[in-house]
Amino acid sequence: MPYATTDDGVRLYYEETGNGRPLILVHEFAGDLRSFEPQLRHFGKRYRVIAFNARGFPPSDVPEGPASYSQARAADDVLSVLDHIAEEKAHIVGLSMGGFATLHFGLRHHDRAQSLCVGGCGYGAELETRETFRSEADTIANFIRSSGMQAFSERYAYGPTRVQFENKDPRGFAEFKQILSEHSAVGSANTQAGVQKERPSLYSLVEEMKKMTVPTLVISGDEDWPCLLPGVLMKQSIPSAALSIIPNAGHAINIEEPDEYNRIVGEFLSQVDSGRWPMRDPRAISKSITGIKP
Repeated sequence: MPYATTDDGVRLYYEETGNGRPLILVHEFAGDLRSFEPQLRHFGKRYRVIAFNARGFPPSDVPEGPASYSQARAADDVLSVLDHIAEEKAHIVGLSMGGFATLHFGLRHHDRAQSLCVGGCGYGAELETRETFRSEADTIANFIRSSGMQAFSERYAYGPTRVQFENKDPRGFAEFKQILSEHSAVGSANTQAGVQKERPSLYSLVEEMKKMTVPTLVISGDEDWPCLLPGVLMKQSIPSAALSIIPNAGHAINIEEPDEYNRIVGEFLSQVDSGRWPMRDPRAISKSITGIKP
């Protein structure tokens, strides 16, 4: 089994397919690399696609203590995979927890990113809901520790941004829930405590985001309520960012709407690869709709 090893000695399991420019897929909390199967198949036709399991998600290593898990480590783990495959740069595509890792990869390692696709990113970002979010992370971690992943999957899978997937694709949703139930309780609880709960609010990163020049696509479903306003914030703050919203879609857009997701992301990657992805024209930023000064 192929593994990349991080600077703190954690082994990250990965799979790859295809040839061409490298593209790294970074999964969400409720998924793992299997959640990116539609993208491995689609983008593997034209890219060297690598999907890996985050620390805490077997067969990657599962560190026992929460101190081994953080938002910074999640971003740096992407770098460890990139270094392991001996590539200078890659397109980085992430969803939810993986979307946050992708954004932070761009902030920490911008010179190693060909582009960033930040999907479903924003839960817990708004300052007025910050403490509620942190409390929920504690509740989730404690529930997982006390009740296990099977019981947790029966609750978490039916959240308000997941039911859209169940309604559209019961078979795909059942597979998603099964994958979630198979995760490590220790790894999932530690991920909640170390990565999710402690990650900084996007609103505290605005000045850093304003300096980003890496081509960036922010993408969410229009019923992924916690990600909509943070998505607008990223669009406004990152001068190289575009914002795409998939209609009538929840959180897990890459498996809920794989055809539309692949189309949008594929068009983004093609523009980046051809050198046609734009920086925002400063004239597009004005408090006046006409640009005419009184």
